[in-house]
Amino acid sequence: MSKFRAAVIDDEAHTSKLVARALNKLGFETETFELGHPFLNRMTEKPFQLAFIDLKLPDMDGMTILNFVKKGFEDVEAVIITGHGSIQSAVEATGKGAVNYIVKPFRIQEVKAIAQQALEKLRLKDENRRLKESINVLAPFNNFIGNSKAMQELFAMIRKVAKVNCNVLLQADTGTGKERAARAIHDLSPRRNKTFVSFNCGGFTEELISSELFGHEKGAFTGATATKIGLLESADGGTVFLDEIGEMPINMQVKLLRVIQERHIMRVGGTKPISLDIRIIAATNRDLHKAMDTGEFREDLFYRLNVVMIYLPPLTERRDDIPLLSNYFLETFNARFGKSVRRISPQAMEVLTHYNYPGNVRELENIIQRAVALAEEDTIGIRELPPDLINLAFSAFGATGLLSLEEVERRHIKHVLEATGYNKHLSSHILGLPRTTLWRRMKKYNLEDLEEDESLS
Repeated sequence: MSKFRAAVIDDEAHTSKLVARALNKLGFETETFELGHPFLNRMTEKPFQLAFIDLKLPDMDGMTILNFVKKGFEDVEAVIITGHGSIQSAVEATGKGAVNYIVKPFRIQEVKAIAQQALEKLRLKDENRRLKESINVLAPFNNFIGNSKAMQELFAMIRKVAKVNCNVLLQADTGTGKERAARAIHDLSPRRNKTFVSFNCGGFTEELISSELFGHEKGAFTGATATKIGLLESADGGTVFLDEIGEMPINMQVKLLRVIQERHIMRVGGTKPISLDIRIIAATNRDLHKAMDTGEFREDLFYRLNVVMIYLPPLTERRDDIPLLSNYFLETFNARFGKSVRRISPQAMEVLTHYNYPGNVRELENIIQRAVALAEEDTIGIRELPPDLINLAFSAFGATGLLSLEEVERRHIKHVLEATGYNKHLSSHILGLPRTTLWRRMKKYNLEDLEEDESLS
C-alpha cells in the first residue's frame, strides 16, 4: 500500500516544520504550504488524505479551505489549527467536518496523537475500499465469495466440473455455502438457461419426500385433488440440488437410484413413465462411507452420485476471507435495513477473525446482520457483537485471556494519555485522579512521556 499524503497549511514556518516532522515519523508523505491557494491547487492535482489547516492565513480563511476539502474530497481527514482566541471557530469547524482541532501553543504529542487516530481511520477506509473492490472481482459465482487459497482452489474445481455433464457430491459442513456452490456449478454449465431446484432431504417422511420429488396424479391418495408436478420433473433439462442426502430414507434412496439409472420417473399413483434429463448435485455433512458400513446409505447410490466429489472448506480453514465476507454482509444489510454503517473497527475485526464459527459463513452472516441492526454510529465495534464473543474480545487483546484489574487500569491510563497528547492536567481531570496520583501511576506502569517536550508558540 502506498503512503498516505498529508498537508500542513500554516504561515508560521516553525509550526509547519514541526508538524510535518511528526507526520513524516508516522509514515505520511508530507508537504507544507504557507498560503491556502497553492494548497488548493495541489489538492486538485494530487489529493491529500490528511490536512492540518490553520484558521488564519494571509490569503484566505481556513474555513474556506475546509469547506472546499469536505465538498470535493469527503474522505479527507481535516484537523484545524487555531489560537486561543478562535477556539469557538475551531469547535464550529468540527461540526462542519473537521475531525479535531489543536490550540496554539501546543505540544507535539498532541499532533502525534491526533495524526495516529487519523492514520488508523485512513487505513480502515482503505481496507474497506479494497475489500469492496475485491468483492466485485472475486464473486463470479452468484456472490460465492473468497480470496483464500482454499477458495481459489474450490473455484477452479467448480469451473472445471461445471463443463462436464456429471453428477457431483459436495462434502461440506452446514453453513459453508453448499447451495451457492451448487448454483455456481449450474450457472457455469451448459444447463444454465434451464431450471435449478433445491430440496433438503432431512427431517421429512418418505411419503412427503416422494410427493415433493416425484409429484403425484390426481386421486393418488386422500387429499390429492389435482395432479402435482414434482421437483425432478420440473427441473427437466436443468439441475437438481439435494441437500443432506445422507438423511434420505433408505427406500427413497432406491427410488432415486432408479431415476439415475433409467432416466425417467413415475409420479405417485401414475402408470406412465416420464423421461427425464437432469443433473444431480448432492451435498452432505455426514461420512457416507461410515453410513454405508452401517447400512444407512446405499453403496450403489453413493457411486452414482460421487462421480466428482468437491470439498467445501469450513470458515476456520479460510480465515483470510473473514474481512472480505464481513464487508460483503455489511453492505448487504446496510441496503436491507436502510442504514449507513461504513466500517468494522479493528478491534471488532480482530475478534471476528479469531472466532471458531461452528455455524461457518452462515453464522458470520448472522453476526454482521445483528451488528448492523444494533449499530447507532457508522462503525461496528465490539459492543455490537453477540455477548458470547465478549470473552473472545478479552482474549484477543490479553495474552492470558481475561485481563487483571491492574492491566485494565494501565491500558486505560495509556489510552487517555495518548488521546490528550500526554496533557497531564487534562488526563488527570478525565481520569478523576489527582496529578500526583497520575504521576505515580505513570511511573508504575512505565508510561512516562519520553518523547521530546517540544512546544509551539
